[in-house]
Amino acid sequence: MEELTLKKNKFLRQFEALVDNELIAIEFVEQERKTFLTKMIISDHLIEKGYKDKFIALVLDQLKEDEIKVVPTCKEVKSFMRGNKLKYADLLPVGIAL
Repeated sequence: MEELTLKKNKFLRQFEALVDNELIAIEFVEQERKTFLTKMIISDHLIEKGYKDKFIALVLDQLKEDEIKVVPTCKEVKSFMRGNKLKYADLLPVGIAL
């Protein structure tokens, strides 16, 4: 599996990585120390290769490092966070439950 390099594209408002010249992205909206993760863009064959979870973890780890709260509004990120509650529970703002 290829190593992913995360890029925050502020102009397009998305986190990005390239794998085999294909873009993986999670669109976001920023508001007062919170980031809403709104949509994931990834091809089916990259999902089959396991890049979906790897990319989501990379994005969440970066937001955790930056101490930014996350509101997951896309199903892929919500599902991933539910499956990894212990690691990412502190990223959720007060009052937000999965």
